[in-house]
Amino acid sequence: MSMQVSPFISICIPAYKRVDYLKRLLDSIVIQQFRDFEVVLTDDSPDITVSELCKQYSGRMNLRYFKNDPVLGTPENWNEGIRQARGEWIKIMHDDDWFTNDMALARFHEQTLNYPDCRFFFSAFQNVDEDSGKIETVRCSSWELFLLRSSPLHLFKKVYVGNPSCTLVRRDLDLFYDNRFKYVVDFEYYIRCIQKTGEWRYIDEVLLQIGFNKEQVTKYTFRVKEVQIPENHLLLEKMGAGILRNILVFDYYWRLYRNLEIRSTQEIEALYNAPVHPIIRCMLRIQGKLPANLLKSGFVSKPMMCLTYLRSLLISV
Repeated sequence: MSMQVSPFISICIPAYKRVDYLKRLLDSIVIQQFRDFEVVLTDDSPDITVSELCKQYSGRMNLRYFKNDPVLGTPENWNEGIRQARGEWIKIMHDDDWFTNDMALARFHEQTLNYPDCRFFFSAFQNVDEDSGKIETVRCSSWELFLLRSSPLHLFKKVYVGNPSCTLVRRDLDLFYDNRFKYVVDFEYYIRCIQKTGEWRYIDEVLLQIGFNKEQVTKYTFRVKEVQIPENHLLLEKMGAGILRNILVFDYYWRLYRNLEIRSTQEIEALYNAPVHPIIRCMLRIQGKLPANLLKSGFVSKPMMCLTYLRSLLISV
């Protein structure tokens, strides 16, 4: 009996109903010049539209379809793809994203050969607004790469890595997305990946097209305090208050409260049932002394943040 050879890359697609977007993605996979891959499609849809679409690609690529019962939701559906994957590498692809051209997967493969000790890759990408048609190319500058190399906590400042579709991760890292998160789920996972592997590589080529539309979780959770406060305080509790010693993390939380117009610890306690750390109390106390409109001015907010950060260094973590 011959042994089944595992594919090099598992392209894991967490799907939910949107067959027009999914077809665009599958079409971009079919044309890839690099062929040592499998597609692992985990379906949260309440109907058979996704499974019917998958039948159209039978024989055109190695596609394994899994119907989730019960429905898993985001991000556990992402994790299910990782669990079902048989490849050496995991390539999450959201169903509304797609490959830029037929050589995109080959470029990721080449990087794994060029840097055999690396277990985490990400590439440049383009954001595509599905409503306006606006396209924005996103690349990492040398300064941004320097910040990321100095500490993965700098992902609090900006998610330089992009969304999970931009990444390629070795399966033997054995890491999964934390299903308690929605809005911060990707960069929290990236921080753990970088901390565990210690090595990553940026590919300065636009290999992915990232679709933006009204149905995305990040669209309807943006600046919603009922989502943002519990998630970010759970994140702080998980990672430890010591991360607030990083000024860019401190600035992240400063801007979070400013933008959500959180003025007191009582507001936080009403949304997240846990003690508020003294550093956060200090931060809110300073912000509470300033008029909200004045605080929105960068000329006021940034110096006050820096002064508050210096003051917070006297507080034990």
